[in-house]
Amino acid sequence: MDELLPGQDDPRRAVVRQWLAAHPEPSARTLAESGYVAPHWPAPYGLGADPVHQLIIDDEFARAGVQRPSNQIGIGWAAPTIIFAGTQEQKDRYVLPALAAEEIWCQLFSEPGAGSDLAGLSTRAERDGDEWVINGQKVWTTGAHYSKFGILIARTDPEAPKHKGITYFICPMDAPGIEIRTIRNIAGADSFNEVFFTDVRIPNENIVGDVNDGWRLAKVTLGNERVSLSTGGVLWGNGPTALDVIQEARLLGITNRTMRHRLVDIYIEHTILEIIRMRTLTARLRGAQPGPEASIRKIMADEHGQRVMELARDITGAQAMVIGPEDSVAGKSITSKSWYSGYMFSKALTIGGGTGEVQRNILGERVLRLPSEPDVNRGRPWSQIGK
Repeated sequence: MDELLPGQDDPRRAVVRQWLAAHPEPSARTLAESGYVAPHWPAPYGLGADPVHQLIIDDEFARAGVQRPSNQIGIGWAAPTIIFAGTQEQKDRYVLPALAAEEIWCQLFSEPGAGSDLAGLSTRAERDGDEWVINGQKVWTTGAHYSKFGILIARTDPEAPKHKGITYFICPMDAPGIEIRTIRNIAGADSFNEVFFTDVRIPNENIVGDVNDGWRLAKVTLGNERVSLSTGGVLWGNGPTALDVIQEARLLGITNRTMRHRLVDIYIEHTILEIIRMRTLTARLRGAQPGPEASIRKIMADEHGQRVMELARDITGAQAMVIGPEDSVAGKSITSKSWYSGYMFSKALTIGGGTGEVQRNILGERVLRLPSEPDVNRGRPWSQIGK
C-alpha cells in the first residue's frame, strides 16, 4: 500500500518527523497526551486526523520503530464508547489513562447462556439509592485477572423488551464481591476468565449513556470489536502474517507444487484483506461507525488465519507435533513455540467476537436482503442474535 501514501516531501511527514526527533523514546503518557495514539479521534484525545494523515503517522512511526501503548480493549472498545456517549467527567477520568495503557480494560459481555445471543444475558443490576447492585456471571473475559476496569452490560429492567432493558456500566475490577477464575485454553494460555458478581456495588455515575439504553452502546462496542479482531496479524491482530509464512517457506526452499499453490492462495487472501482494511479504516477515520464491512472482514480474516496456521503446520511436517526452539533464521521459525501455540489458538478465531455463522447471517439479511433465517428455539431471525 506504500504507493498510495503521499511522498516523502509531504509537509505532514515533516511535522511527525520533527516530533519524533524531539521525542525519540516517548513514554506512553507522552504519546497519549500528544494525540498520536489515536490521531483520528477528536481533540483533546486525538488530532482529528483524516484518513491520509492517519496513514502518514502510522508509516512514520513504523519507520522510527516507535510503538503505541498496548491496551486493546481500553483503546479499541471502551474509550471510543465513552467518547461516544459518556459524560464529560467520564471522558476526563478514563480516556487518557486508557490511551496511555496506565489502566487496562476488559469486556464483561458474554455469559454461559448468552454468547451469540448476547441480548439474552441474565446478569442483573438493581438500583439501591445512588448505587447499582450487580449479580450474575460473565465468561470468556480476556484479561480480567489483570484489568483495572471492565465494560459491563447488565439487565436493569427485566420487564422491558429484550434489547431495551440493558444498561452499560464501567465496572472497577477490584470491587468487593467480584470473583475471577482463570480458564486455561487448548494452547495452554490462561488469558480467559470467568467473572462472578455477588452483590457488587457500582455507583450510578459509572453508567455510560442512559439507563436501559445499553444495547445501543453495546452495538457500538461490538462493531469496533469485530474490526479490532480482524487487524494486523492473523491471530486477532497479533503475529504472524501470511507474509511471515511465505518468507519462511522461501528460506526453507519449498518446491512442492501443492504447497506453492497454497502459498499463492494465502498471499492473495492477505492482499484482499489489506484492501478491505484500508476501506474500513477510511470509513472509521471519517467518523462512521463500523458497518457490514466489519462482518465481511472478520469472516475472511478468521478463516484466512486458520489457513495460514494450517499451512505453517503442514510445511513443518512431523516436527509440528512438538514444541520447538524459539530461534530461527527468519527470527521466529514455524517450528517455534509461538507458532505451535498459534496453531492451537487459531481454532478459536471463527468463534470469538461473533461466530462466522452469525456474521454470514448478518450479511445475508442486512446486505443481500435475503429472507430471515428463523431461530427455531426462539422464533427470531439470526441477524437479531448478537445485535
